[in-house]
Order: sequence, then structure tokens, then C-alpha cells
Amino acid sequence: MRETIALTAFTERGRALAERLADALGGSVRGEDQPLADWTRESFSSCAALVFIGAAGIAVRTVAPYLVSKASDPAVICLDEGGRWVVPLLSGHLGGANALARRIAALTGGEAVITTATDVNGRFAVDLWAKKQGMALLQPERIKNVSAKILRGETVTIDCPWPVAGSAPELVRCGTDADAVVSYRKRAGSALQLVPRVLTLGVGCKRGTGADALEAAFQTFCTERGIVPEAVECVASIDLKRDEAGLLSFCLSHGWPLRFYSAEELRGVPGEFSASAFVERVTGVDNVCERAAALCAGQSPVERKFARGGVTFALAERQKSYDWRWQDG
Repeated sequence: MRETIALTAFTERGRALAERLADALGGSVRGEDQPLADWTRESFSSCAALVFIGAAGIAVRTVAPYLVSKASDPAVICLDEGGRWVVPLLSGHLGGANALARRIAALTGGEAVITTATDVNGRFAVDLWAKKQGMALLQPERIKNVSAKILRGETVTIDCPWPVAGSAPELVRCGTDADAVVSYRKRAGSALQLVPRVLTLGVGCKRGTGADALEAAFQTFCTERGIVPEAVECVASIDLKRDEAGLLSFCLSHGWPLRFYSAEELRGVPGEFSASAFVERVTGVDNVCERAAALCAGQSPVERKFARGGVTFALAERQKSYDWRWQDG
């Protein structure tokens, strides 16, 4: 997960400000001998935010070659060396640039120059709400459709099968025939899909199974079962797989925490599972993937055993609560 804030400046006064902000924010400042292009390339792919102290034109031209999507680009902020004007240039909501700009302005005694229309008008921002609730967005290009409707003064509808605590924001209601849909199953239509990260992936595999084989099986599993891969939040398996290099690499590539359970713990999980005498002889328990997923999530599987090429998968849904908080900062 990206966490680091990288700062750069082009004058002695600007560098002094960068050092002060780095201390306050837990960031790092570009070395004077490091080429700006190298720093930008490295920071853009690894950091949560890039902060330029200097002319906005320099910042824009420097990051331009690396722009991909509002769903993945880091926050980019520019401020003058006096700290008076703090301008979020990129990823204001999903990347947190607007919130970080406000933090920086509070430190410098300046003003955050926010230009995002929903912020300026004090309206509900669906992308900020999704971020606050820990959801992924499948089609970030559709965010503007929801925001534009709200800015026109029209009510938007969100289809969320889970209870949402609190009072809905102005011009927002829950219902079907929605502008935005909350679901971990692939949905057709033109609505913006918000994906709750609530699924535990239970995994079983033959000894020595590589990360590529696991990835290929996982993509097939998701396609066949209609699951959005971004809905997975963690992985669970039997402790016999603790040293499986392929499994460890597979989880690392997705940023998933991996939890292991003993055969005794898995045998104690209540419920009915797809039993295998062979798996029981090898591991000491009749099923690994379904039992591990259920134990980790605390719920019965929502997707039962899938087997392909020596790999087995199952999914269980963790109970999750949502509310209507959406403001950043």
C-alpha cells in the first residue's frame, strides 16, 4: 500500500519549507543531486502523494508522462514557496489530494485551493463515499455521471444491499434502478459499480504450485463465478502452506494479508463442506479452501469449492457495516 509523501522544491526557501513539511507529514525530500525526472518516475509509482513547491507548470509537465487513471494515480499537489496557496492538481478525491492540501495549508497558514465541483458546492461525492467505506470503484469514468446529476440538483439512487447507518446526504437515496450499485458480483448496465472489500479467499493447492498458476486459476474462478477480484480483502489457508513460495508471492502481488489455520482449527468449523478423502489424508482435514474461508470470515461460504490445475478456491463474506460519511479531511 502506498503511504509515503514525496516532496521536491527548486529554491533554497522552497527546500526549507519542504523539509519542514516532510517532518510534519512523515515524508521525504528529493535530494539536490537527484534528477527531477528520476525522482518523479520513482515517486509516481511508489508514493501516495507528490508535493511540488514551485511553479504549477513544472509540476504539470513533470508528471504528465505518467498519468494513467484517477483510480490509480497518486495525489499531486503544488504550492508556492511561501506556503500561501496549496493547489491539488491530481487525484483530489480517490488519491486524497484535496484532504492533503488542507493539511498542508493548515501547517503553512495558507489556503487550500480546491476546485472540485462537489467540494465547492458542498455536495455528496460518491467517490469519496466509496473511499471512506473501503470500497473500490470499477468504472471511475462514470463518477462524473453521478456527480453531474447531483450538481444539477437531481436525486441520485444508490443500490446497496447492506444497511447504511445514518441519514442519507441531500439528493441521495437508496433504491433500485440506481445510478451507483454496491456489489462484489459483476453487474451489467451503465451504473457506477462500487465494490465492497468483504471477501475472504480460501485457498488450497498442491505443494510447489507457482504464483502464475494460482493467478490464472483465480482469474478463471472469478470469471466463471461472476466475482469482481477487487472484492477480495484477505486469503486464508492451512498452516501446511505457510512456506509455499507461490502462494506467498500470489498474495503479495495483490497486497492481501494471508492467515493460516491448523488442521484441528479447520476441522472445528461448523457447517457442511465439500469433503475429499485425498485432501484429508494429505492435510488432516477433509476440505481446506471452504473451511479456511469460513473460519476467517466468520460466515459460511458464498462461493463453494472451485478446483483447477491443483488449486482450490472458495469465498466467504465478512459481515460489514456502512454509514453515510463521505467528507474528506
